[in-house]
Amino acid sequence: MAERKKLFDVPDERKIHKMHTPSLGGLGIFAGFVMTCLLSISFTIAPELQYFLAAAIVLFFLGLKDDILVISPIKKFIGQVIAAFLIIYKGGLQITSMHGFLGIYELPEMFSLLLTYFTIIVIINSFNLIDGIDGLAGSLGVMAAALFGFYFLRADLMPYAIMAFALAGSLIAFLIFNYHPARIFMGDTGSMLIGMVTAILAIKFINVAEMSGASSPVREAPAIGFTILLVPLMDTLRVFGIRIFHRRSPFIPDRNHIHHLMLDKGLSHTAITLILVTANLLFVGFSYYFRGIGAASIIVVEACLFFGGIAALYYTRPRPKLFVTKVDEEKEAGITKIVPLTKDALVEHNN
Repeated sequence: MAERKKLFDVPDERKIHKMHTPSLGGLGIFAGFVMTCLLSISFTIAPELQYFLAAAIVLFFLGLKDDILVISPIKKFIGQVIAAFLIIYKGGLQITSMHGFLGIYELPEMFSLLLTYFTIIVIINSFNLIDGIDGLAGSLGVMAAALFGFYFLRADLMPYAIMAFALAGSLIAFLIFNYHPARIFMGDTGSMLIGMVTAILAIKFINVAEMSGASSPVREAPAIGFTILLVPLMDTLRVFGIRIFHRRSPFIPDRNHIHHLMLDKGLSHTAITLILVTANLLFVGFSYYFRGIGAASIIVVEACLFFGGIAALYYTRPRPKLFVTKVDEEKEAGITKIVPLTKDALVEHNN
């Protein structure tokens, strides 16, 4: 349908792909996820699910419009706030305790609400922004959903386990067509759905994993929940910080993401995806094995390792060489310009 209606993601100077590619893969992810949840989960057992699905529908139409027509960042942000409202006020999902992280336990109501809104919106945008190369956002989504799903299965929280595995299954089916060279993209429709579902799973995990009497307790749940989403979260917070520091809107796209830095090193889409997913899994293993040192220490160590890797990528990336050339005198009145020394530039200069 995307090809028939010419609904493509058109390449430009910032995007990596070179061909017009359909961008409605999120419809398949959404359909697989929603149908599985409706067929497998009873609203009488998990009444909050109906509000989670309502939030998913809000993001579905928001992402669909953005994939087809493109909408402004502020409209997208308002839609994300509405989805978060449904999850928090109707679904009853809220971060009420930090479980001792930074010495904080129970949170005041207002701070709890603000933190929950912030968490949901940041996670939604983290998967939206990490979706820059073939297979990356989908693979990270499969990893996160599968890890949360296995925990909820072990903890006998079947509605949340089904949600997690429904997302993982729909993403695996999508990835068949999304690995490089991708035949279809998930678009904002798919990436925001991944972010919303993983945000719900992460908050639920933090709330129940350290509760007294939990059937499958996990110490330092806030740190482990954060680590499962570490690559998209840390990269998003880093890029937002860079944009704000340069007095730009945090929602204006650029080429500062970790996958852009790795592409500049000459790595392929598949190699970058495998490296980042493997690194994320290693971080999860680290946080679980060393959970005895405390959540704050775990996050500080992981942040240092992550930003150390970013610094290594940034300062070792190849720099374009420059040469002076004289442009067409009739068009530019003999103006001298400095341009990057690339193969294309050399060929054009010689011609």
